[in-house]
Amino acid sequence: MSRILSAPSFVPRKIFIEDAVKNSNLTTRIVNAFPDKPREHLADATILLNHAQQDQNKNNWRDALLLAKQRGPFVRLCPGTQKHICCLYHNLDLAAGCDLGCTYCILQGYLNNPLITLYANMDDMYDELHNLLSKNPQRFYRIGTGELSDSLTFDHITHLARELVAFFSDKKNAIIELKSKNIHIDDILHLNHNKRTVMSWSLNSQVIAEKEESRAAPLDDRLRAAREAQSAGFRIGFHFDPMIEHQDWQDGYRKIVDRIFDKIHPESIAWISLGALRYPSAFDEIIRANHPQSDIVLGELLPGIDKKLRYFEPIRIEMFSKMHEWIKSYSKDVFVYLCMESSSVWRKAFGWSPKNSAHLKQLLDERVKV
Repeated sequence: MSRILSAPSFVPRKIFIEDAVKNSNLTTRIVNAFPDKPREHLADATILLNHAQQDQNKNNWRDALLLAKQRGPFVRLCPGTQKHICCLYHNLDLAAGCDLGCTYCILQGYLNNPLITLYANMDDMYDELHNLLSKNPQRFYRIGTGELSDSLTFDHITHLARELVAFFSDKKNAIIELKSKNIHIDDILHLNHNKRTVMSWSLNSQVIAEKEESRAAPLDDRLRAAREAQSAGFRIGFHFDPMIEHQDWQDGYRKIVDRIFDKIHPESIAWISLGALRYPSAFDEIIRANHPQSDIVLGELLPGIDKKLRYFEPIRIEMFSKMHEWIKSYSKDVFVYLCMESSSVWRKAFGWSPKNSAHLKQLLDERVKV
């Protein structure tokens, strides 16, 4: 396998270390990786987080890194959206914040903090995972690390992916999904994953990737990484979320579907998800302030039943149905699902709908149970 060399790589300008994790393995690993970077120790990280949040000049915190203790649970059930079908996924929060700076990223409004935080009390995380899975052996868990951060973008300094792959390799009732727009995968290609890890990449049309995801790995590199992971025996996932309406969107999204199946065998694909641009109305001003060059807020966006701004329903249905058609033209067996949409939209776009969220969970679980 060829080594992937062009991954965007975060380098911290300064490292803040909370006393509670100063002796953790992860802290030691990161400090040793950057011995020349200035460090500051903190008795309580919440004071720093509050200060960074209130600072009007967010650039003061650009590329700063906080190593802190996760005080809440590491594992959370995806909250979903009322009256929409949810896949009942579990999120594993290893970090809060991302360095890729995508214009549409919901973290801009959800976290409202410019300071990238990595949770370094990994022993607590593994204890929590072990207790959850061992106490509920009859329940199957799909767990992912890509909600509050990108799963791989910091892995060149944390090397947590290799630990997670090893941890889940012998679990009968769970898989881990690593979802990314980055390509730091050299650590894990050689591992005995036992098909308990799904390697997933977020994709978009070429024009959106170049304009709205400019600090992420190029699409060709993401697809090359997916092919490397496929060659190593991993199941592969792809996520088109958010799909964004733009000039010639049909041509753009059709071409990326073609590029997927030029490199990836359909039988290697665990799932492909689709979701359209959506965000709380207050988020509109955040995008305009942070990314004045972006025009994604100029689309035909209306409040939905969840109070989020969404594309007019016929626009979403057309985007989803076209993508579904193009994917199924390559393989009728690839499982395609919608993220946070109603059963009505499912039926209009795909011609069918899961009965409810539990049914969608069952269908997805069956894709990765061994």
